[in-house]
Amino acid sequence: MTLIRTARADELPALVEHPGDAERNAATREYLAGLLDSGCTRPQWCLVAEGGDGRPAGSAVLWTIPGQDVPLALVLFEAPEDSPETGVALLDAAAAQARELGATELEHVLDSPAQAPQFQRDPQRRQELLVTAGFGLIRDGLRFRRTLSGEQLPADDARLDFRSLAVIGREPFIDALEELLADTADARLTADVAAHGLRPAAELLFEQTAGLRHEPEWWELGYAADGTPAVVSLPAENPSVPVIGFVGVTPAHRGNGYAASVVRRSTRILAANGATEIRGDCDRANVAMAKAFRSAGYENFAGRLEFSRPL
Repeated sequence: MTLIRTARADELPALVEHPGDAERNAATREYLAGLLDSGCTRPQWCLVAEGGDGRPAGSAVLWTIPGQDVPLALVLFEAPEDSPETGVALLDAAAAQARELGATELEHVLDSPAQAPQFQRDPQRRQELLVTAGFGLIRDGLRFRRTLSGEQLPADDARLDFRSLAVIGREPFIDALEELLADTADARLTADVAAHGLRPAAELLFEQTAGLRHEPEWWELGYAADGTPAVVSLPAENPSVPVIGFVGVTPAHRGNGYAASVVRRSTRILAANGATEIRGDCDRANVAMAKAFRSAGYENFAGRLEFSRPL
């Protein structure tokens, strides 16, 4: 029977060492050290499957937003290729610990192609382990990034009048998000609406994004000439990199090129606050938003499958 236990102090931050893969080993150490320093995880949240030599043969690390005590996701999941039961046991143990800590669901993302910091090799095998352990796919997404090097960014869309959270307060944002979620191509957001209702889903989206570091002046609604909100812009910073936390166009104003305008606006806000690289995600099915990222100078550098397990 596989022994799943908390990683010992001398096993952190290395966890599973992959012979002949120095880049991957170094990325794991750097990534986990950063998670521990930022409070995204804790030593007692780092689980390992003990191999025959007593050293970690597999790993699973719980993750949350800094300042929170309830895990939201699972990172650094590794399992021996010849032991699928070990992988499932790790996922089950992580889910059980997350449940004890108050979580009601646990998420995991699978990026391809494999890349730093997690280097998720063998995506098909990983997906099979996740499904076996009760994780379901909640979004098939695309990942975008833009690297900034001091270039002049395009001017804001003159058709939009931007007003910040610091000026107008929270409720207009919830109203705009409610309008937007009534007709969205994002599978994850659609599921939230089905599970919670339209207004609660809008509040949930606002609060989840608010868990990322931001200033009230960064978050804005862009109003069209008729005085109604056309776009929502929620740029932020996660512990690793500045992100387009959320952007969207309300249904009444779609088809006017505002999606690219709001991505550019979020980009300008983050760049003005020191960002040199910015990332953003969208659902693969949200063709308009993917086009907007590309129009705003972003490259699609990866795909991302998002999974969730109810607890």
